Amino acid sequence: MGGNIQSSSKVDEVPIKRTDSIINPDVVEKKYFYRFIKRLVDIIGSSVGLMLLSPLFLIVAILMKREEPKGPIFFSQTRVGKNENQFKMYKFRSMCVDAEAKLAELLKHNEVEGAMFKMKDDPRVTKIGKFIRKTSIDELPQLWNVLKGDMSLVGPRPPLLREVAEYTTYDKQRLLVKPGCTGLWQVSGRNEVGFDEMVELDIYYIKHLSLYNDIKIIFKTIGIMIKPNGAY
Repeated sequence: MGGNIQSSSKVDEVPIKRTDSIINPDVVEKKYFYRFIKRLVDIIGSSVGLMLLSPLFLIVAILMKREEPKGPIFFSQTRVGKNENQFKMYKFRSMCVDAEAKLAELLKHNEVEGAMFKMKDDPRVTKIGKFIRKTSIDELPQLWNVLKGDMSLVGPRPPLLREVAEYTTYDKQRLLVKPGCTGLWQVSGRNEVGFDEMVELDIYYIKHLSLYNDIKIIFKTIGIMIKPNGAY
């Protein structure tokens, strides 16, 4: 993981360069007012979101059952959150029921370098799964994780255990804050952004924590749901 990494699609079009500087965890933890207001917004936002989106949840569930009658509606997976605490993250199931068993044979087709697996034409993805992934609808059940306090509306993508096992000390700085339903990576090209750049985006976000930046990311996320970016 060397060299400078830049992107031209950040929240404020700010180029991100790898500096190798380590964030002081105490500085992040002492942002008491920010954390208090953010948690309040998370509770209100996730509660309202779950209520308003319940009709959409029902429609997605019906379409999923029509395609795979015996398959579950939701998919839960162990993810790593703040300070490496593990939690169960919920999503709408977008893959076939035996997706995890098929992963090993697909790892050689990984299209992203680093501790992350992405494949544009993943054969495990269902027909309805392609749509809900493209529009990020598959992520909406994570509002329950936000309400529980495992996640926040805005933050770094929650990694898998196998991904964290490959993290360097530098990469683990992503875990200084709660993971989010959306974040700087998601609104900056998503799957078109590599692992190294994702780390830089997350570190940049953590270094510039503010309610203003969170609000901008939320509005950009709404725009992406209407006009999808590089999600797949």
